[in-house]
Amino acid sequence: MDQEEILLDAEERMDKAVHVLQGQLQGIRTGRATPGLVDSVRVDYYGSPTPLKQMANVSVPEPQQILIRPFDAQMVGEIAKAIQASDMGLAPNTDGRVVRLNIPPLSTERRRQLVSRVKELAEEARISIRNIRRDANKHADQAEKDKVMGEDERDNTKTDIQELTKKFEGKVNSMADAKEKDVMDE
Repeated sequence: MDQEEILLDAEERMDKAVHVLQGQLQGIRTGRATPGLVDSVRVDYYGSPTPLKQMANVSVPEPQQILIRPFDAQMVGEIAKAIQASDMGLAPNTDGRVVRLNIPPLSTERRRQLVSRVKELAEEARISIRNIRRDANKHADQAEKDKVMGEDERDNTKTDIQELTKKFEGKVNSMADAKEKDVMDE
């Protein structure tokens, strides 16, 4: 691998780590209702676990309520069961056609738990980014051994990798800080 390939690979993988964190943070509850809260719910759809958003329209008609309108009205019961089985701690209300989730305000204790979960997820993302940095540095060392690049080029590559690492760790930190503020506010 040459310098450009190493940097491009590292950047793509770090970007994926940030996107994974972004998806995980969307599923963390704040005091407001968002469709992202139910993204991780899987419903037993004729024997196969199916993501809720593939089988229903999820909307937020009010700040404290999520409305789930299944494409197949017979699945209302299954959707309600899946939500109860999830670790969200929400009780679904059904009227035969739609499922309503009322989002209660969070207690201070629960907010603290959610903030600690946000910190855990952010640390996992930072570890992932650092592992990508380590792999990229190994590729640079190997390229120098294989005479694909010189010593100076290897050192420049490692410097660029470190800059990428700082950039993506900064993104992770800002996302985590914003989510923590979001959870603690209200």
